[in-house]
Amino acid sequence: MSGNWSRFNIVSIVLGFAFLYLPIVLLVIFSFNESKLVTVWGGFSTKWYVAMFHNQGLMDAAWVTIRVGLISATVATVLGTLAALALVRYTRFRGRLLFSGMVFAPLVMPEVITGLSLLLLFVAIGLDRGFFTVTLAHITFTMCFVAVVVQSRLMTFDRSLEEAAMDLGAPPVKTFFQITLPVILPAIVSGWMLAFTLSIDDLVISSFTSGPGATTLPMKIYSQVRLGVTPEINAACTLMIAVVALGVVAASVANKRREVQRARDEQAAQRG
Repeated sequence: MSGNWSRFNIVSIVLGFAFLYLPIVLLVIFSFNESKLVTVWGGFSTKWYVAMFHNQGLMDAAWVTIRVGLISATVATVLGTLAALALVRYTRFRGRLLFSGMVFAPLVMPEVITGLSLLLLFVAIGLDRGFFTVTLAHITFTMCFVAVVVQSRLMTFDRSLEEAAMDLGAPPVKTFFQITLPVILPAIVSGWMLAFTLSIDDLVISSFTSGPGATTLPMKIYSQVRLGVTPEINAACTLMIAVVALGVVAASVANKRREVQRARDEQAAQRG
């Protein structure tokens, strides 16, 4: 296979990236449009960002989304980490196959089925739909992603580090918090970020499990888009893209610094 790039490969890559990112670029550009018509350019303006912050409906939905994302991602990270530890460290216990299937079922389950089943559950137990039910639903479907990420890190974990700590007199709990947890912490943080991203992006499951006063931002945007796209929606989406981009950049910088520090520590240990 030739290492040179053919014209067909270059055109395919350009068209592929254009298909993926050109709509996002247009959305960002028209969020600064002076005109109220989203298809007609009327000049540069930031007034729609000001109007967005004065839109109480959008702000309330954004606040609900952030709270649901933070709570569900945190709880899902704790439960997913514990599930990953149980699956990796305790390979032989009664009901392991059933437990594994229940943990990873949301990965392959369509969101419509997950949302409908949770709705029927909440109705059956008489739980009023609202903020609490949305949070429970998000914990349910994001926990499996955390479990997958943490489990993959635990599979390559060197157990001799824990054995050495316990041989030196450290109890199991102290060994976990001082040896195991710092090593798998990058995977836990990655799982939390993935769970938070999935939570703030979810529309289908939230639509089934939400109630009065628990409208998330994706639901709010979808309900307004059905009546027509407004510049305020473009501004809100652009702001979300900026926040996600900053988060990705911050995570990349932190990961790079951690790798550099690890290389320095290894060099210092070799010199010592």
